[in-house]
Amino acid sequence: MNPSSFFHISRAIFFVRFLFCFLILNKTKADPTYQYNTCPNTTTYTPNSTYQTNLNTLLSVLSLNSSTTTSGFSNFTAGSSPDTAHGLFLCRGDVSTEVCHGNISMDVCHECVTTATKDVLQKCPNSKVVTIWYDECILRYSNQPILSIDDQSGPLILINIENITAPNRFRDVLGGVLDDIVTRASNNLSGKKFATKEANFTSLQKLYGLAQCIPDISSLDCNTCLRKAISSFQECCDGRKGARVLYSGCTFRFETYPFYATTSVAAAPPPLPLLPPPPPPRRRHRRSPTAPSSSPGKGGISSSQVLIAIVVPVGASVLLFFICFCFLRRKAKTKYHSTKEDSAANEITTVESLQYDFGTIQAATDNFSDDNKIGEGGFGHVYKGKLINGEEIAVKRLSQNSGQGEEEFKNEVLLVAKLQHRNLIRLLGFCLEGEEKILIYEFMPNKSLDRILFDSQEHEKLDWPKRYQIIGGIARGMLYLHEDSQLRIIHRDLKASNILLDWAMNAKISDFGIARIFGVDQSQGFTSRVVGTFSGDHKWQENQ
Repeated sequence: MNPSSFFHISRAIFFVRFLFCFLILNKTKADPTYQYNTCPNTTTYTPNSTYQTNLNTLLSVLSLNSSTTTSGFSNFTAGSSPDTAHGLFLCRGDVSTEVCHGNISMDVCHECVTTATKDVLQKCPNSKVVTIWYDECILRYSNQPILSIDDQSGPLILINIENITAPNRFRDVLGGVLDDIVTRASNNLSGKKFATKEANFTSLQKLYGLAQCIPDISSLDCNTCLRKAISSFQECCDGRKGARVLYSGCTFRFETYPFYATTSVAAAPPPLPLLPPPPPPRRRHRRSPTAPSSSPGKGGISSSQVLIAIVVPVGASVLLFFICFCFLRRKAKTKYHSTKEDSAANEITTVESLQYDFGTIQAATDNFSDDNKIGEGGFGHVYKGKLINGEEIAVKRLSQNSGQGEEEFKNEVLLVAKLQHRNLIRLLGFCLEGEEKILIYEFMPNKSLDRILFDSQEHEKLDWPKRYQIIGGIARGMLYLHEDSQLRIIHRDLKASNILLDWAMNAKISDFGIARIFGVDQSQGFTSRVVGTFSGDHKWQENQ
C-alpha cells in the first residue's frame, strides 16, 4: 500500500471514530431522566431573603463541583445560622465521567446536577427542604444539617408494569442478587457505597441489580437503609420484572435488561484496531512517461476502493448501533409507572402475612400507655407505636364488642388490607389474641386535616395549591372506594378528622373499612345498622 492510500485510510478511520464519539456525545448530552421530587411546604423561605441568597450560592457551588469530582459526590454549606443552606448531590456510581477514546469527555454527572439545580427552583419554589431524583443523580438541600445523617424518609417506589412468568425462580435469583449488592455496597472500602451484579435468570435472560448509598453515612446505616428499601418493595411489588426504591439516603434497582454501564467506562466503544505503519517503498522499474501513475494495474486496488470498503460497513454498523440503542431506551422508558402505593401492586394473598404478635404491639406502644395515645372514637382508642426496626405505626385497639368471630374478623381484615391506593391510609396488619382485636396502620406524621384547619397557626400551612391538592386526593380516594376497588365501600363517616396527611401533605382517607370489620355492610347505600363515629372526635394520629 502506497503512502497516499494509507493517508486516505487513516483519514477514514479518524472520521469513523469522530462520528461514533459524536453519536455517543449526543446521547449523553440528552436531558437527565427526571423521576420525582419532594418539597413539603411546611418549611418555606421568603423571596429575596438571606436564605435564598445562600441557597443560590449553594446550588452554584454544587454545580461547579459536579464538573470536577471524580467520586460523583459532593456537599457544601452556605451562610450562617439561622439562614444556613446545607446541600449535597450524588451521581449514580457508573455515570460519573465518560470518555470517548481519550478525545471527547462527557460528564454525565455534571449534566445531571446542573439540570437539577435549575429544575428544582421551578418544581419547589420557596421550599427550604427539597430532594429531587433523576435516573442519573440525586440533589438534596435543607436549612438543617443533612451530612452524615441517615435520612430514610419516603420511599418513592417505581415499578415495571410487567409481571414475571416464573415468580418462584425469579424470587430466588433476585434474593441472591439483592443480598450481594447490599452487602458489597455497605462494606465498600473505597468509600463509594455502590455495587452492581448480574445473574442468570434463564438460559436466555439475565437479572441486573444496583444498590447505592450516600457515601457519608456509616456502613451500618447504609445496610439498614437498603434492607428497609427492599422490604418496602416486597410489600407492594412482588412478582414484577423490575423496580426501584428511592430513599433520600439510599436506592436500589433491578431489571431484566442492563440499565447501568456494565464496564468501568459507561459509554466508551471498543477501541478500533490500529493499522501497522506503511512498509518502506520498494524500488520500482521506470515507467514510460505516458503510463498513468495511479492506475490500479492487473489485480490492484485503488485508494478510493479501499476507502469505500472501510467507511461503508463501519459507518453502517455505527448507525445501526445508534438506532437500536435509541429504540431499546425508548422501549425501556415506556415500561415504567411511578407510584407511591399503587393498588395494582398489591400481592397480599394470606391473612397470616398480616398478623402481628401481641407482645410486639405491646412493646411498640409501651403497653398502650397514655403518653402514646393519639386519639379515640366509637371503634376504640388509637396509639402511636414504634417497631423494633424503627418503623412508626398507628395502632387502633378496637372495642371488644365488635360482634364478629375470629375467622370472620380475619377475612374482613384481609379484604380491607387489599384496598390499597395512594389516597387511602394503608392497613399494615392486625393482632388477634383472646378478646383483643387490634389494627395496625401506617403512621401519618402531619396528623389529621381538622387539626391543621382549625388551628390558628397550623392552618397557615394550607395555601390554596395545597388545599387543592388535598381536595383532589380525597376525591381520588373516594372514587376508588366507590368505583374501582374490588369491594364497593361507602364510607358514610367522611370528615376532616378522618383525613390524614403524610409527610408531603398528601391526603389519605382513614376508617374506610372499619365498619365492615365490625360487621356492618359497607357495600350498600342504606342499612338498618348505624355506622360512623358514635362518641369522641376521633382525631387519631393527632398528637406526637
